[in-house]
Amino acid sequence: MQTLALIDYGAGNIPSATRALEVAIERSGVPVRLIVTNAPDEVASADRIVIPGVGHFRDCRNGLFSVDGLADAVEDVVRIKSRPTLGICVGMQLMASSGLEDGETDGLGWIPGKVAHIPTDKGLPVPHMGWNELKLVSDHPVLAGLADGDHAYFVHSYHFQCDHASHLMATTDYGSPVTAAIGRDNLFGTQFHPELSQNTGLKLLTNWINWAP
Repeated sequence: MQTLALIDYGAGNIPSATRALEVAIERSGVPVRLIVTNAPDEVASADRIVIPGVGHFRDCRNGLFSVDGLADAVEDVVRIKSRPTLGICVGMQLMASSGLEDGETDGLGWIPGKVAHIPTDKGLPVPHMGWNELKLVSDHPVLAGLADGDHAYFVHSYHFQCDHASHLMATTDYGSPVTAAIGRDNLFGTQFHPELSQNTGLKLLTNWINWAP
């Protein structure tokens, strides 16, 4: 049986994410034990991990590093053991080289790029909040069964600007293209909240549980 660690470092929508992952696990047919933890030893031994995130880039990064040994355990899972890793919202943004919210802050550096403010020249309100349509720009197993026009739920003021187009998986239109999903190797991330995105989110989470990069 696989162990899936949902990392609770004080910056995620843990109850909603837990419920959605439980449903996705049941739908996947894969024997998975879900744990909610910030214990480095449990994270390090997990078969796959989810990094949630709500709030500011710098605060979330500081929260991850505030638990002794947790950031090192996450780095080991991602870099050394190459286990499937899902980042949600700011949890996805932390994969970047840097974030520009509240000044420049180093990210985890897993996917080259920066997290910058959503363009405001179109007169649309920021934060970008609510349901919006996805546009798939890459073929990826985690997006299987999803299509252009599927709706997902967003709450954010910043988005991921990938250095390499090959790492961009999906966008959404908010006056201009805004990053909705990224991926590289054993990493996948969504700017939207799959745990709040009903059928679209549950399909994506189920795909991710079945994904073996």
